[in-house]
Amino acid sequence: MPYRSRATLQRWLDEFIVAHGGGDLIKVVIQDDSWGDDGGLVVVPLHNASTTVYVRPPMGEDSRWRVVFEPQLNEIALSAEDTAALVAELATAAELCGYLEVRSVAHIEAAPTA
Repeated sequence: MPYRSRATLQRWLDEFIVAHGGGDLIKVVIQDDSWGDDGGLVVVPLHNASTTVYVRPPMGEDSRWRVVFEPQLNEIALSAEDTAALVAELATAAELCGYLEVRSVAHIEAAPTA
């Protein structure tokens, strides 16, 4: 699977934000990479939960992108309104995950073969 640079992920994120009219707090951050590549990680900040959420590229044999929720120490107690707002934030994360997966497939199919 071709490597996705931080610049590529940022371009895809910018296009997603324009197309969906929201998600302007989502950002591509530097991802630790033992090979020294210019990798990126797409972080989706949540207003209604303290856990860190990010969208992870495929790993190993699994070709699907994943929304990852990091553990948190404390419970979250939300009102009905805050829960609905969190659901909307997670819907954006799910849409972005699917969008990045589609873009990756197109990127792979467009890559020249040796």
